[in-house]
Amino acid sequence: MGRAAEILVPARLGTGFRWLLASSWSTNLGDGIATAAGPLLLASLTQDPFLISLAAMLRWAPPLVFGLYAGVLADRHDRRRVVMAANLARVAVLVALIVALITGTVSVAGALLALGLLATAEVFADNTATTLTPMLVHRDDLAVANSRLQTGLLTLDQLVGPSIGAVLFTAGVGWPFAAELVLIAAGVLLVSKVVLPAHGYAAGRVGGDVRRDIVEGVRWVVHNPAVRTLVLTIMIFNVTFGAAWSVLVLYATRRLGLGAVGFGALTTVMALGGLLGTGLYGRLTRRVSLGNVMRAGLVVETLTHLALAVTTSAGVALVIFFVFGAHAFIWHTTSLTVRQRAVPAHLQGRVTSVNTIGLYGGLVVGSAVGGTLATHYGVTAPFWFAFAGSAVFVLLLWREMTRIAHADDPLGAGPG
Repeated sequence: MGRAAEILVPARLGTGFRWLLASSWSTNLGDGIATAAGPLLLASLTQDPFLISLAAMLRWAPPLVFGLYAGVLADRHDRRRVVMAANLARVAVLVALIVALITGTVSVAGALLALGLLATAEVFADNTATTLTPMLVHRDDLAVANSRLQTGLLTLDQLVGPSIGAVLFTAGVGWPFAAELVLIAAGVLLVSKVVLPAHGYAAGRVGGDVRRDIVEGVRWVVHNPAVRTLVLTIMIFNVTFGAAWSVLVLYATRRLGLGAVGFGALTTVMALGGLLGTGLYGRLTRRVSLGNVMRAGLVVETLTHLALAVTTSAGVALVIFFVFGAHAFIWHTTSLTVRQRAVPAHLQGRVTSVNTIGLYGGLVVGSAVGGTLATHYGVTAPFWFAFAGSAVFVLLLWREMTRIAHADDPLGAGPG
């Protein structure tokens, strides 16, 4: 057992990181359960497509609305306490929702309000939790630490959690939310064991103008060539990704001839590909520089869009989605590691929030583009747009990738 734990979470990552990892995995499972339970709850209350679609909007809007302020909060206050407070707010909302379900007083408006509040609190919890790893782990071990965190996201949030949520919902509408409550409460208890070194809040940064702090974070990103390019890369590639994936259900049913089960299999296959990426990540980054890993990832994503645009075979598409899942895991882990290495400790929260705005902003713009192209030119048009846009940007960015991956600031957040 001790050897298995050492392989999974090496002792050099520290006890604090082990507590953080356990907390992250617990809340990841709760989030995965909610991914299925939230839409199922709304579908049980109303058949209005517009009202049901609001649930998706309420998951995408909070990062754009509250992301920058969440970054300021993370840089001003004890980050462990911010994570605990945000997750305790989620527990409180879940208690209220469960009581409403038990008493039969829940309404569509009440369910939407609860889901929106949960998503808002999650913005503060997730944004701040991202800043904890570079405070606990040496910069040379950030890639390993982030890969372990992403393993939980893939397996528990994306692969296992939704299935458990659906099964619990069939047993009783309140059961998945009760399970989510227990798991998030456990996450709070586990993260409370983490001991952090001091950062910005201990240096008199608690007060002051919020707008000034936001501007400081944005200005730092703009003037740091490596992180600026990384944020722009994420934003632009999420425009192309969002354009293609916004019509994925139509692509799966009309182009590939898949039913509901087959469409669900696409997500499962991507998660399985991500698990392959998990297994390969350590060996890959020991043999290949982070710059070349990122270059390869951009090429894989570009070719994914091309391959999906031309194929009509469900079998071929499933293989493509499997490879894409591995790429998505590797790319996200690498970009997170690069950013954490480059950003000073007292700016981690705000720079993370700027990155989040770019990520979700790209998805929102891409979704609008994809829907428009599919309406006028067919379901494969967004994939052709994604391929062309990605290809152009790969050529423009090719030389910058190595600089991004090695732009480590000696004042960065890693201890030691």
